[in-house]
Amino acid sequence: MNPRSKAPRTPRPKEIIGMTDLVDFPDLILFDVQAKIDTGAYTSSLHCKDVRLVRSGSKKRLRFWLIGKTNEPARRFYSDEFSQRMIRNSFGVAEKRYVIKTRIVLFGRKIRTEFTLADREQLKNPVLLGRKLLRNRFVVDVSQKNLSHQAKINSRQQETEEVDSHS
Repeated sequence: MNPRSKAPRTPRPKEIIGMTDLVDFPDLILFDVQAKIDTGAYTSSLHCKDVRLVRSGSKKRLRFWLIGKTNEPARRFYSDEFSQRMIRNSFGVAEKRYVIKTRIVLFGRKIRTEFTLADREQLKNPVLLGRKLLRNRFVVDVSQKNLSHQAKINSRQQETEEVDSHS
């Protein structure tokens, strides 16, 4: 065996995820944001406004305003790592969108993945999780909801109980 070759990874068992969930974006300081799981969408999408390129010295940065939960004020973010690509929306119309990479937390796992930046104001959920994120990680059970969020709550309760029992 070549000492440089890695041993084959044992695939993680797939988690069951419901039709919706509350998700965290630690890099964007957004927590418990409502997300819809959409197996019809390839790329995941994140609700934001006023997405534009701005000049910062000699380089261009992407500036966007993120809107997390309802009634929270929008917050400005910048990204140096972004791309732009054609994405078909739910009506089949192709549009050019900016794409960023960021981490999302589901079932305690931090997953770095791509999100298109889109105005989802007219839609119920500010986040859409597509097949690219779901593939080989999750199985969707449309009769369930908030399974990852519930797992987070249960984990916190268990940690609290363990601390209390050691006191």
